[in-house]
Amino acid sequence: MLNEIKKANPKVPQLIILASSSPRRTALLQEYDIDHEVASSRAEEISFHPDGPLALVMENAKRKATEVAARFPDRFVLGADTIVSLEEKVFGKPTDIKNAEQMLMSLSGKTHLVSTGVCLLCKKSGYCETKVESSEVSFRELSPEVIQNYFSFVNPLDKAGSYALQTKPELIVRNFSGSHSNVVGLPMELMVQWLKQIVPKLEFVEHDQ
Repeated sequence: MLNEIKKANPKVPQLIILASSSPRRTALLQEYDIDHEVASSRAEEISFHPDGPLALVMENAKRKATEVAARFPDRFVLGADTIVSLEEKVFGKPTDIKNAEQMLMSLSGKTHLVSTGVCLLCKKSGYCETKVESSEVSFRELSPEVIQNYFSFVNPLDKAGSYALQTKPELIVRNFSGSHSNVVGLPMELMVQWLKQIVPKLEFVEHDQ
């Protein structure tokens, strides 16, 4: 998929630079055969936005992309940020196991949003656009014992909301709706269509071999 982009512009060694060291996002791009390089962003993220969680993830995605694009001004950079939110309260990555347990107990028996902000940016061409995708996840009623059992399969410390939909979801998740890949970390349905739309712009970006 999207191999036609490389054929249209053979000077482009990889389609995009992913401004994230997340192995889950890399795996999703690979699954869809989207060539990319990884350059971890050193941008300072914010934990609150006056316009709410959706604005927060879009702002952080843009910050990540902007920092990496400054180092690679002639390349298309993809920044992404994922958060869990419940009634405007944001659940980021837990600080420790105790905090992770508290997060899951707070989400127990409730339906929350998982939102991923994505930003595609090329400094040289002046292209910059940010979008957001949200999915709904409903948790089962959880007990401390269930949570401890779940953590024996999943390391919650590097995951927004302290869980991973792709690993043992039957232990904690009752149901979900929306993009599955979005909950994992990157809304691939959105990304594939978006990248197809900017093919003409990619063809006009010069790259060093």
